[in-house]
Amino acid sequence: MTETITNWAGNITYTAKELHRPYSLDAISALVAGSARVRVLGSGHSFNEIAEPGPEGVLLSIADLPPVIDVDRMARTVRVSGGVRYAELARAVYAHGLALPNMASLPHISVAGSVATGTHGSGVGNGSLATSVREVELVTADGAVVTIGRDDTRFGGAVTSLGALGVVTALTLDLEPSFEVEQHVFTELPLDRLDFRTFETVMASAYSVSLFTDWREPGFRQVWVKRRTDQPLPDFPWAAPATETLHPVPGMPAVNCTEQFGVPGPWHERLPHFRAEFTPSSGAELQSEYLLPRPYALDALHALDAIRTTIAPVLQTCEVRTVAADAQWLSPSYGRDTVALHFTWVEDTAAVLPVVRRVEEALDAFEARPHWGKVFAVPAEVLRGRYSRLADFRALARELDPEGKFSNAFVREVIGD
Repeated sequence: MTETITNWAGNITYTAKELHRPYSLDAISALVAGSARVRVLGSGHSFNEIAEPGPEGVLLSIADLPPVIDVDRMARTVRVSGGVRYAELARAVYAHGLALPNMASLPHISVAGSVATGTHGSGVGNGSLATSVREVELVTADGAVVTIGRDDTRFGGAVTSLGALGVVTALTLDLEPSFEVEQHVFTELPLDRLDFRTFETVMASAYSVSLFTDWREPGFRQVWVKRRTDQPLPDFPWAAPATETLHPVPGMPAVNCTEQFGVPGPWHERLPHFRAEFTPSSGAELQSEYLLPRPYALDALHALDAIRTTIAPVLQTCEVRTVAADAQWLSPSYGRDTVALHFTWVEDTAAVLPVVRRVEEALDAFEARPHWGKVFAVPAEVLRGRYSRLADFRALARELDPEGKFSNAFVREVIGD
């Protein structure tokens, strides 16, 4: 019987006949070596066809591999199997008195899938999740296991790789001593209160800062400020403290959100927006995100404000975050300190896609790079021009996968032949 396989949001139905769930590294190697086309499905939190192998290809999940979380307290590293999700990893790392430098807003996503697509948290000094990776292990096209570390000249293309180099079975991540975080939420920050200097000050006011708007008014309904308790308590004169717990989507219950009102807690229980023990959404949404040089932030926000009457009817919430520059060739934050503009849309592809195109037109002058796992319509030839190391990545893909076994229509379109 053919298995119907969809992504988490349900907007993508994969054409592969079945999803393979190998239980061992040897089984993965054998499956890869014997297949003509392979794509890996992580936790399914991508909103486009990045994982689509085509009807003759193999869709492979590593979720059933025995989970590995090996913490080296002396070296402050952890070796983790790629299918492990961040919530599980964070709890294990915390039990050893250590911490990941940052986490995404949702802790339910897989480690390998997150770093492969350039996923990130927030903070002017915090890079994408890929910046914590010091070594990646992958099964390549002939079934061999290859390890690429930071001292390898290929490393810049090996982590944020769109799944185009092989099946990532494990990664080694840097850790740091554990820390506590307190989360404060503020409300009503008008856009006209922000100039370039004030925006920079707001976003640098704590370890992690997020702005939320529904674009029904010019400005931000909520500001989420996450302070490490070992760093100074910031003064925040730009908006009023919230008087009740809030959800980033206006009107949604806040029970699934992480603790607010400045109650200190472990890093992994505050850096995400949502609690690990709850599912914050049923997947009834679409998402887009665009990352652009941070000096363009205010101009980009005003460009979006100019079309907010187009955006608002299909928008649940828009989040503004910052990401430090990184060195991964295909990272949307490669080589530049970044502002990230994230859109959570309603679950209506026909209504959302024209608005996505309108948003992209508004942001076109700002060299915006879309998140690889979200909904976008930036023409491939335009997108390729925004990645200066694309030729190096193509050469690496040809080296590790000469027949294009791990490529698919999405990858071929965005990186070229």
